[in-house]
Amino acid sequence: MKRELAKINYRIHTDAIKQNLIPKELTPQQTSVIYAGEADVLNMTLFGTTAAAWREANPSLKGNIRDYATINELICLLNMENRKLL
Repeated sequence: MKRELAKINYRIHTDAIKQNLIPKELTPQQTSVIYAGEADVLNMTLFGTTAAAWREANPSLKGNIRDYATINELICLLNMENRKLL
């Protein structure tokens, strides 16, 4: 249930990135770097680590950093994603 909180705004957030930050001439690989960079700005702010660093530090855990966030962290993340869109 709490993971659904993160998914709600994630689509809006990625759509905004696509519309405002990604030129059409970029390759899919270049595009994924932009998405990851934007996500890592939020991850560093909230969790103090990037997604890649978290995965490396937690190899036995399935999923990603947001799957292990508290409800308060997810609400904060939703708010940060909304603010970033403004």
